Amino acid sequence: MDEARLSGEDSGSPIGNRISCYRHAPPPHTPGFARPGPISPVLLLLLLLVPAGPAWAQKAPKVTATTAETAPIAREVNLTGTVTSPDVARVSTAVGGQVTEVHIDSGDRVAKGEPLVSLDRELAELELQRERASVAEAEAELADARRRLEEARRLAAEENIPTSELRSREAEVRIQEAALARLQAQAAHQEERVSRHRIDAPFAGVVSRKLTAAGEWISPGDAVVELVAMDRLRLDFPAPQSYYPRIDTDTRVTVSMEALGERRLEARVGATIPVSDPEARTFTVRVYPEADDLAITPGMSANATLHLATGREGVVVPRDALIRYPDGRVTVWTVAAENGQAKASEHLVETGVSFDGRVEIRSGIKAGAQVVTRGNEALEAGQAVRVAGQE
Repeated sequence: MDEARLSGEDSGSPIGNRISCYRHAPPPHTPGFARPGPISPVLLLLLLLVPAGPAWAQKAPKVTATTAETAPIAREVNLTGTVTSPDVARVSTAVGGQVTEVHIDSGDRVAKGEPLVSLDRELAELELQRERASVAEAEAELADARRRLEEARRLAAEENIPTSELRSREAEVRIQEAALARLQAQAAHQEERVSRHRIDAPFAGVVSRKLTAAGEWISPGDAVVELVAMDRLRLDFPAPQSYYPRIDTDTRVTVSMEALGERRLEARVGATIPVSDPEARTFTVRVYPEADDLAITPGMSANATLHLATGREGVVVPRDALIRYPDGRVTVWTVAAENGQAKASEHLVETGVSFDGRVEIRSGIKAGAQVVTRGNEALEAGQAVRVAGQE
């Protein structure tokens, strides 16, 4: 073996670099350091046979891998719909009259029973006073009729009055009682009319539109305010009629909305409304978000993903494990140990449905294979790799 090779001076080889640590001795004047003797041939041979450190491990690319597994296959159905309110009303008046005051404006939040609009009630209150006076008059006449009936009964007991007179006074009392009841009902009716000159909120909500102003004359049935309930909001999605038998209250739903940014909400199907649109051939899926106090309002658009069970199982991998080529090929890289070293190999696969960030693999790999999900863009067949978490 050549002396230059043994001394490690051969063009920067790893072995030469390793041996050079034995060749250089400290200066003779270094105190307490003995000059080493010649290198043993046996030691030199061992140095030549030992691999040059874990250079392959340092050069192998690092990848992230996971296991292909067997799981129930679901189909994702994407729908676009609208946020709706359970209560939207054009609040109208039951009586006619001139508007004296509007207590709210568009955008105001109101509680149930809070006044919205007041009408001029002066004439109605005068009518109520007349009805109440009639009631008082009828009460007095009834009291007098009852008094005279008692007198007749005492006289009849003494046989000082004809029986017909007694029966006549009894009838008079019944007539007065009926008249009083009629006048009391009229007074109650007028009292209710007076109260309806103030239009109150039928439920809590937000005033979306104010439809009248002070000084206007409104007639019974005219809308004065549009009110929208803001609690228990739901989302309505038109869905193709072919999915109707497969959607029920157990169907898993995720919802996203532009107003909520990247946030995705879990939701539940509240009802499927079996009234198809004869033109579009759709029915309505009504969905309720699980979260409360969302910053949403009726009329906003929403997107929903329905996860429909297919009733079968298959091999699934994360979506990131797929490599798609311009010619339509789809491949998956797997990692397997060969002689103690992880090696990468590429497999042409046939894909099925996508759901929950995973993809069904119908052929090409089997359950249990280690598939590469990160770092698979520039791999080569048979290339050594380092698997994250398994170094």
